Amino acid sequence: MSEWRIDGFQEVRELGTGAQGRVVLARHQTAGTPVAVKYLYRASAEELERLRQEAVLLGRVSDPHVARLYRLVESEHGAAIVMEAINGVSLKEVLAEHGALGVESSLAVLKGSLLGLAAAHAVGVVHRDFKPANVVVQADGLSKLIDFGIAASHGEGTRSGTPAYMPPEQWRGEPATPAADVYAATCVFFECVTGRLPYTGSGPELRARHTNAPVPVDELPEALRELVSRGMAKDAAQRPYGAAAFVGELEQAAAEAYGPDWEHRGVRALAGTAVALAALFPLVAAGIAPAAPVVAGTAAAAGGGAAVGGGAAVGGGGGATGSASGFLAGVGGKAALAVAGTAVVAGAGGTYAYTNQNDEPRPRPVVATVSTMNQSYTDVRLVVRNAQYARVSGLANAALQRRINQALRAPLDDTVGFMRKGTAEAGAACTQNAQVNTSVRIGVRGPALVSVVYRVQAEYCAPADGEMPGRAVTVDLKTGRVLTNEDVFKPGTLTGAGLKTLWGRLKGDSPTMWGPEGCRRDGPQRSDFFPNPNREPSTWPASTPFFGTDRFEINYSTGGSECPYDRLTGSYANVRDLLKPEIAAVLPGPSPRKT
Repeated sequence: MSEWRIDGFQEVRELGTGAQGRVVLARHQTAGTPVAVKYLYRASAEELERLRQEAVLLGRVSDPHVARLYRLVESEHGAAIVMEAINGVSLKEVLAEHGALGVESSLAVLKGSLLGLAAAHAVGVVHRDFKPANVVVQADGLSKLIDFGIAASHGEGTRSGTPAYMPPEQWRGEPATPAADVYAATCVFFECVTGRLPYTGSGPELRARHTNAPVPVDELPEALRELVSRGMAKDAAQRPYGAAAFVGELEQAAAEAYGPDWEHRGVRALAGTAVALAALFPLVAAGIAPAAPVVAGTAAAAGGGAAVGGGAAVGGGGGATGSASGFLAGVGGKAALAVAGTAVVAGAGGTYAYTNQNDEPRPRPVVATVSTMNQSYTDVRLVVRNAQYARVSGLANAALQRRINQALRAPLDDTVGFMRKGTAEAGAACTQNAQVNTSVRIGVRGPALVSVVYRVQAEYCAPADGEMPGRAVTVDLKTGRVLTNEDVFKPGTLTGAGLKTLWGRLKGDSPTMWGPEGCRRDGPQRSDFFPNPNREPSTWPASTPFFGTDRFEINYSTGGSECPYDRLTGSYANVRDLLKPEIAAVLPGPSPRKT
């Protein structure tokens, strides 16, 4: 079995071996592209089934900060994973060699890692094992995330992970959420800045420190303390919900403390650090990487480092000794997976393969973050306090980005306008300040759509009945246009029979919402999906769909105590056939297209 080779690849050298298989550096025989191939020879039926599911799920992620999965092959001899190779060195090796990194280099590592995690979170994948061994630093100073071997869909999970970086909820075996990855990434950031782990010990002692001990922020520069406190909050609800939200907080804190050029300086310094370990780069050690220019200003450019090979390659160590680190260190347990483009299934002669449907580069997921508004008005008795709103950044078209951000912020702006008008009309009847507060959740964030949902809390200056509705907004990232319900649903869905089918596939949060005491026994009606000119703000229908990272939602409220806010949810598999094909094709989960 150890002699089994998959067709189409020429083996260059072995990078690591273990109880269940081995990892090799290989070349595609036609294209000449270097790849990493991980062979598993003794996998159980359960492990293989899990491997198939992960390949389909993780194959949807495509981002410059994440290593790609090219192919998963199964035969009677076992299974093999063909992955992008990364010509770099693991962050674990960098820290072992240099100890603490500079603050700006640490921030650059954290940002790159968060962008990779955000791409996974956008399709409902939680990494659950983020650590230095799973981050590879390249010669240009940029990093890539590898090894999704114990990744889980949002809402699943066990206690599996690396104890030194596990959040409290993972120690307890609770369902996985993106906030767990935020905690682990912040632990790694702490280690990069200080040169040591935030908590040490083993077993129950280490668990107690992660779950109860204060975050040791006193060891950090003052400018970073709030960032780390947020990222390592014991309660997952107190952390940024996902990596994309945390990127926005990181950029703001870094720019305020270290100036607008912090990232440029951090990446340059990190490149010099990585280049000093170029002998460990797998392609350089194998002699198959052509020389490439080094980033100007690094140690190598100044004559202090080795030449660096270019191209793509396997992550983490592997150097001239033939050893490997990170996901190459041992081929044991469940197979590790990097992520790539959409995976499809093919089979012939007893061999089954999941391969990349589309190998050309795809747009990077939009960086969507949460900002906060605080404002006191002098013309009316109104205060906006800690009101959240969503925004995007990183688009090349500045005018389009402004249009998208205006659309994403509209629920907050409309609520403030509505409250200003009502407060002004109340006049002397106002005995106290009216208040507006919003919270926002970000769902899918590219490459075609960005979807957000607001929960509005408002207090009038006089007693009032009911609550403000929840509102979801989905924007086309190519045009900046807000999608209407008619853009989202097939025509037959917004009919009596179609809505009955839809409600049968969704579950409401409120136990009495659809019962005899509820607002609508049969759920929202067709008219609730269109703006009501008699209802303010008239531009918003009572029912608005939200595309979460792993689930579909309808946020429903007509306001008032008769019909409180409710959220109806269901899996994408349950509703995909009720959505327009162009919408279904860009949502998380398997595409309905046949290949």
